[in-house]
Amino acid sequence: MARCTAPVHGHRTASGRASCPVCGGGSYRSSYGGYNSYSSPYSSLSSSSTSRSSGGGQTKKKASWSSGGSTILYTPEEIRTLTPVRENFEKRLEKPDLRDVFLCHAWDDRKDAAKELHDLLESKGVTIWFSEKDVLLGSSLLREIDKGLANSRVGIVLVTPSFLKRVKGEGIADKELSALLARDLLIPIVHNTTYEDLREVSPLLGSRSGLSTIEDSMEDVAAKIAELVTSNSMDE
Repeated sequence: MARCTAPVHGHRTASGRASCPVCGGGSYRSSYGGYNSYSSPYSSLSSSSTSRSSGGGQTKKKASWSSGGSTILYTPEEIRTLTPVRENFEKRLEKPDLRDVFLCHAWDDRKDAAKELHDLLESKGVTIWFSEKDVLLGSSLLREIDKGLANSRVGIVLVTPSFLKRVKGEGIADKELSALLARDLLIPIVHNTTYEDLREVSPLLGSRSGLSTIEDSMEDVAAKIAELVTSNSMDE
C-alpha cells in the first residue's frame, strides 16, 4: 500500500507533493482540476520574497545572500544548513585561485547524475572541481574530498545509491569525516535515495542536512548552489 512521504521528507514544494504516491495521485489532481491548475497560483507565490510551503506549513523565503531580483526560495532548514557554508565561502573569497565548488560523487555517476549537475552548475557560471577533469583515478574517497575542498570554496557530495555502496565499501572513519564536516564547507545532495539510507551507511554525513532532488529538481538544486557561491549578491 502506498504511503505518504510527507512524514519523512515533507512536501516543501508543489513538485514534491505531486510526486508523492498518495498526495500526488490521481485523486489529488482530479480534485483540484489537474496539476497545472494547482501550479499556476503556486508560481505566482514563488515570485514573492516569502511563500507558504505545502509541506507542514513551512514558510519559504529568500536567503540573506540572495540578490534583490532573485526568485529562489528556501525552507528554514535549508537556510540553517547553508548559512554557515555561505559564511565560510565568503572568507575564502580572498583566495582567487580556488574553484567555486568541488563536486564529490561516485565513479558510477560520472556520466549521469554527476555530469548533469556539473553541466547545470557550469551553465550558471560556477567553476567546478570535477573528478572527470581534475581527480586522478584510484584516489580514495576521503582523499578526493579533502583535495577538492582544499582547492575549492565549497564542497558538494552527491549522495546516490552508487555513492552509498562506495562509502560502505571504503569504511570511512567517523573521526576523519567529522573533521571535514566541522569545516562547514560540505553540502550533501541526496538523489534517488534518502537521508535515512545515508544515515545507515554514514551517520555523521547523514546528520548534516542539505538539499534533495526528492523535493526539488536537479535544476532547482543547481540554482540554489549557484546562488550560494555567487559573490555578486554581497555587493548589493
